[in-house]
Amino acid sequence: MAADTITKLPLAKAINESLRKAMETDSKVLVMGEDVGKLGGVFRVTDGLQKDFGEDRVIDTPLAESGIVGTAIGLALRGYRPVVEIQFDGFVFPAYDQIVTQLAKMHARALGKVKLPVVIRIPYGGGIGAVEHHSESPEALFTHVAGLKVVSPSNSSDAYWMMQQAIESNDPVIYFEPKRRYWDKAEVDTSAIPSPLHRAKVARTGTDLTLAAYGPMVKTCLEAAQAAEEEGKSLEVVDLRSMSPIDFDTIQQSVEKTRRLVVVHEAPVFFGSGAEIAARITERCFYHLEAPVLRVGGFHAPYPPARLEEEYLPGLDRVLDSVDRALAY
Repeated sequence: MAADTITKLPLAKAINESLRKAMETDSKVLVMGEDVGKLGGVFRVTDGLQKDFGEDRVIDTPLAESGIVGTAIGLALRGYRPVVEIQFDGFVFPAYDQIVTQLAKMHARALGKVKLPVVIRIPYGGGIGAVEHHSESPEALFTHVAGLKVVSPSNSSDAYWMMQQAIESNDPVIYFEPKRRYWDKAEVDTSAIPSPLHRAKVARTGTDLTLAAYGPMVKTCLEAAQAAEEEGKSLEVVDLRSMSPIDFDTIQQSVEKTRRLVVVHEAPVFFGSGAEIAARITERCFYHLEAPVLRVGGFHAPYPPARLEEEYLPGLDRVLDSVDRALAY
């Protein structure tokens, strides 16, 4: 591990550096979306890329998400590897038809002869004082669709490596970026050997209960584990990293040790990713569990005005309350 390959970067800058590396490595990698060029994106994630790679490779598009994704599909069919930015989570739905009925199905429709190496970047989640369409967590709508891979990094190192792995994938990848973590800094080792894209990681070891989360909620779970330690409770935190496919083996291994599981995500609990995890782990670990699998998430309601978002979003207190409930069995 060379010292000059380790840099402390905000998560947004780690994605920027990863895109730069991918574009330097492969001339077929393109970046496209609304304001990604001259402006550098609404969160400045693509800042400086158009200046260095030109307008033919970093393309400012019209405000038309369906057209953006449809164009990316055509480019992928011609051998390019487009990386599409959707400005905000709630803006993706004009492109939902293109993603679900075309992008996700072309490989199967062509009996495996057609590859669709398209990455769709979606800043998602709340915590920035914005309103609906700017603070939502629609990942379950994509994980339900066969043919799509769905991932979300929780830290700068994973953001750097998972972006490159997503671009290298021959399958379409929905890359959810936790926007409230864009400015959180962490070390990135650009010479490291990354974990497989869809493998979960144990972010903190423990013995009494497993917290499983992805994206923005991993930090919250780590803070909950720290707070619980002060009360003599040992919590293990599993960073799922991938929502489709899900690494159930790593979760199972943790739960067989701790015998309790709480799944945490910002998205509404109702029909959320946590429901599938709870069902699968109950099937796999029935005789190991000492409490039902509990879920912590948003409410089954439209995202509220900014002044109410702290009441809507799962925070430390709601996570610790579920921990206490699970440990009480």
